[in-house]
Amino acid sequence: MSETLRTTADAVGRRVARYVRQHPFAVSLSALLVITGLSFGTLWGRRPIGLGVSPLVLGRERQWWTPLTSLLVPNSWGGLLLALLLALTLLAYAERLMGTLRVVVSFLVTGVLGVLLGVGIQSLAWSWGQVWARIDARGVVFDPSIGILGAILAGSAYAPALYRRRIRLLGLSLLVTFTLYGGDADSVYRLLAALAGLLLGVVLTSGTPRPAAYRSSYRETRTLIAAMVAVTGLGPLIVLLTGVGIGPLAPVVAGLRGVDISGIADACARNNASAHCVAGVTTAFAAGTGVVLMSLVPLLLSLIAAWGLRSGRRAAWFLAIGVNAVMALLTGISVAVHSLKETTDVVEIDRQFPGFSVLAILIPVGMCILLALTHRRFAVRASRRAARRFALTIGIAFLVLTTTNMILVTAVSRSPSFWSSLGTTLRRFLPTIIGRPGSHTPLTGFALVLHRDVGAVFWIVFAVAMIGLLLGRSRKTVEDAERFRTQLRETDGGTLGFLGTWEGTEHWFTRDGRGAVAYRVVNDIAIAVGDPVCTPGDAAQTVRGFLDFCDANAWTPVFYSTHEEFRPVFRALGWRDISVAEETVVPLDRFELTGKVWTKVRQPYNRGQRDGLTTLWTTWEKLPAGLVAQLDALSEQWIAEKALPEMRFTLGGVEELKDPDVEILLAIGPQGELQAVTSWMPVWREGELIGRTLDFMRRADGAMPGVMEFAIASAALHMKEQGLAVMSLSGAPLAQTVDGSADAEGDTITRLLGWLSRVLEPAYGFASLLRYKGKFNPEYRPMYLFYADNSQLPAIGLAIGRAYLPDASPAEYVALARSLAG
Repeated sequence: MSETLRTTADAVGRRVARYVRQHPFAVSLSALLVITGLSFGTLWGRRPIGLGVSPLVLGRERQWWTPLTSLLVPNSWGGLLLALLLALTLLAYAERLMGTLRVVVSFLVTGVLGVLLGVGIQSLAWSWGQVWARIDARGVVFDPSIGILGAILAGSAYAPALYRRRIRLLGLSLLVTFTLYGGDADSVYRLLAALAGLLLGVVLTSGTPRPAAYRSSYRETRTLIAAMVAVTGLGPLIVLLTGVGIGPLAPVVAGLRGVDISGIADACARNNASAHCVAGVTTAFAAGTGVVLMSLVPLLLSLIAAWGLRSGRRAAWFLAIGVNAVMALLTGISVAVHSLKETTDVVEIDRQFPGFSVLAILIPVGMCILLALTHRRFAVRASRRAARRFALTIGIAFLVLTTTNMILVTAVSRSPSFWSSLGTTLRRFLPTIIGRPGSHTPLTGFALVLHRDVGAVFWIVFAVAMIGLLLGRSRKTVEDAERFRTQLRETDGGTLGFLGTWEGTEHWFTRDGRGAVAYRVVNDIAIAVGDPVCTPGDAAQTVRGFLDFCDANAWTPVFYSTHEEFRPVFRALGWRDISVAEETVVPLDRFELTGKVWTKVRQPYNRGQRDGLTTLWTTWEKLPAGLVAQLDALSEQWIAEKALPEMRFTLGGVEELKDPDVEILLAIGPQGELQAVTSWMPVWREGELIGRTLDFMRRADGAMPGVMEFAIASAALHMKEQGLAVMSLSGAPLAQTVDGSADAEGDTITRLLGWLSRVLEPAYGFASLLRYKGKFNPEYRPMYLFYADNSQLPAIGLAIGRAYLPDASPAEYVALARSLAG
């Protein structure tokens, strides 16, 4: 046991030593902050003179060194923990990217600049008589995170596209949110330092050649938008956790600041029931859990919306738009209409600093614009049943709660009026930015709770119903997907049959359950993907049944990427066909790395072994977290460097890797870096796994030349050891080696497709991909488009194009056109 402990301790010690060597500044700064916090007593609330910064310290007392010393002393235990967390993670990452000297310079330059700019803004606002500046200007600031955040944002310029976007978007969103809700000097200084870091990063990398980052994948776009919606909705939590609430959006969460009962009592004792005393007591009695919960409504709804946006849910998109639009509207009304505000002790920052008021409105408006621009990424709709259940639930809840509250208001009102009762009730459903608690009421017990907290009750019901809507998925869709997968296992779907299990594909089954077809409907064109899933003897029956099904739904049926063995079935129906792709299939019993014909594969495979490359054959669920992060970054970098829309339909992405039946082969460098990744879909026949089909292929920038040959050859050897019979390298759309049309009209269309393939080659490289796969000495299997009539081809072509680019925006089509023209 002691030997095991000693070995573990040695391993941990080596890792710590390596971490210290790689990140000397991050570690040294962390140690310095602990020492200064303990030495100067700031961790226990002391504020030593001559170390912290403020407008008074710099302007009146002229302690010019404080912009620097304020970056080296934490102000509390919480501030120390935040600084250590940032320093030992993100700052260490920035140091590894940009080097120790640059990160030190970035920390000092951005930190001091952020402090000086912040002090200047505070001093200017104070000279104009602004309340915001006076509230926070007398307190000195100690905050190392100012310089740390500036250095992190500067270092983001050196990061890969994935992390560069995440650090910048999420970091700035969080800093802006802290500024708008908290409003303290620290938050302003941090934001200014971060902006300075962005500019410094641009300057530092101006002479470094880097590939342009054009776009994010659909998955990453959804993740970023969801995170930004969540971050901008965190304001109520910020006020609750920090106790600071003097920012322009702080009135939104006035309930979280509570009621100063002792202050009200003192006012009543001094003034003998003055108007101020009466207003305070009224507020204290009227405030309750409902006020606090109503302050948290924007946060709750924002988090629910973010969760749904992450999955591409359209209902979550509508919710996020609604929350931000309502918050912008209510903030504007609150600023414009003085009578809607409380007249007690609430500091009305929005009126004292009009610039903040405008910013408080523009932030949610900006989120609405961003959501509108990216609406194509959120196209997953809930089932009609779930939508009806949601509408019915919130409709009944609103009607019952409104009616009940109006009855209570009318019962205790001296001059009952329908419209006044309705107005009083409806204001209970709005956040505290505009909804006042109202006057004292003689109601007691449950009636008082219901009257006071009716808005909170409704929004709790709304949140639960919205979660149900976002989870709502047609039971038939789920059952059909499982049934199709079972059918695929037990019969024969060909080497591309697994494409039918992907998200967005629907399924049709024969009445006897012996055949199935996976399809997508685009512009009333039902595109059947791959081969019909059935035994060979049931092919004709399955195809005819699917055609009848499409006819009943007024759809035009086509079969796309279907193999040649089904050609007689369609010829018997009088259909036509066009060869649209070539599948490259490698019989594993013939796969060898000896002989001249295998030279182009053998050489990179041997080089990979000499260079210390290793492979990992696994599934997504078993991937270590570190490799998942590297895989995400690798994929996003690959997409970001392309100025063209990301294609889908028969081309999988990261989401398709997560299927438990899909296996993944990783090529890993000697330092643990991910150099290449491939994914392999299963090929079943009559309940037996007979092979796998290549889908996802990505290589890292700077990877070993020939790393993809190494990865595919390693996969082939692994599958051969498992006793599998076939390895399909899949097809390359519009790339073909044979002519699949026999008649004159078909020959014309084939020539047209050939021309289209040559035009698209600079953009997507389908023909190059086909030639690349030829290194593995495959058998070529043509795949066809089967269709009924030549007159349908224009509509079919548009539908297939839309299937490959389902979310492409007009700007992306313009980018594609420019690439083709070039």
